Amino acid sequence: MDFTFSDEQLAFRDALRSLVDREIRPVANEWEHSGRYPTEIVAAMREMGLFGITTPEEYGGLDLDKVSFTLVFEEIARGWMGIAGILGSHNLSCWIIAHHGTDEQKEQWLPRLATGECRTGIGLTEPGAGTDLQGIRTTATRDGDDYIVRGTKTWITNARHADVLPVLVKTDPTTSPAHHGMSLLLIDTASDGFEVSRDLGKLGYKGTESCELFFDDVRVPRSALLGGVEGRGMQQALSGLEIGRLNIAGRSVGIAQASYDAALKYAKEREAFGRPIADFQAIQLKLADIATQTQAARLMTYWAAAKADSGERIDGEAGMAKYFASETAITASLESMRVHGGYGYSTEFDVERYYRDAPLMSIGEGTNDIMRTVIAKALVGGSLSIG
Repeated sequence: MDFTFSDEQLAFRDALRSLVDREIRPVANEWEHSGRYPTEIVAAMREMGLFGITTPEEYGGLDLDKVSFTLVFEEIARGWMGIAGILGSHNLSCWIIAHHGTDEQKEQWLPRLATGECRTGIGLTEPGAGTDLQGIRTTATRDGDDYIVRGTKTWITNARHADVLPVLVKTDPTTSPAHHGMSLLLIDTASDGFEVSRDLGKLGYKGTESCELFFDDVRVPRSALLGGVEGRGMQQALSGLEIGRLNIAGRSVGIAQASYDAALKYAKEREAFGRPIADFQAIQLKLADIATQTQAARLMTYWAAAKADSGERIDGEAGMAKYFASETAITASLESMRVHGGYGYSTEFDVERYYRDAPLMSIGEGTNDIMRTVIAKALVGGSLSIG
């Protein structure tokens, strides 16, 4: 067993940390509270090639191994979790296109997506369908060589900056089970009838927009059907969620680590009764708990990522990592706030941002209750074994 990163991965981590320290940390609080879009940070991430981390090299991407992929999200989230969201949805979409698209679709979009010249996200969730994607109501009706798309999507990351969106639709609403009639369409956001209606207000996860979308008789050519065959949209979307859960687990570890770093630094600097509060056992116990849980979450996350690199299915492992790491992020941010006392509640300190960002990790890419059922099914089915 080797629990260390390779020299290449360590060098990559150092480059990521340099980017975060130079471009993200100095402005995160100010821009997050003002609602300013991080244009300069996006440009820096483009320059580093981070919009192509899941795109094959033949299309100009980095095609990172899954451990390095997960490192990206841990390190970016240590600086500002919302920025990691910009990369997450984009690279999930690129992965889906790369694995399921036709040759023509890959040639059309992947080279420009890999450089960040074009941007993307993914349109799955609807006002009445989140966890239950089979309950979506957005339809795509055939009209000659086109589809006419009608419906609504919500909580869509990168919507205002996307050039193309894979959108889950029902191409045959009468089919049972429903997922047999669902498809993904690569919708050009410049199409007539496509509208980003509003940005949704959020507790945290700021820096990137989360939007509601309307499709009012949007005409989409049949050539935009992902993979060229109807009825495979649900499988195509779900296949990307395994790496999506590594993304969320990595972000969660980043939040937990940032919470620990802030707590340790503050405990060494803050004095009470003439001594640093780090000398008091009550604070030491909190630091020990945060550190232990964070390291356990990190090891579980990279265990799942390493197994993904072996080519095996990791639904159970990724579910475990996402579940445990996201719960750890919530606990670590709260305990760090407690170490900070009243200052932890101040918007001048980073820890209140960690506290607001952490809960989304228990919801994104499947709620943690869903993760527990995924884990249980993997255990019962034999694809995941413990001990």
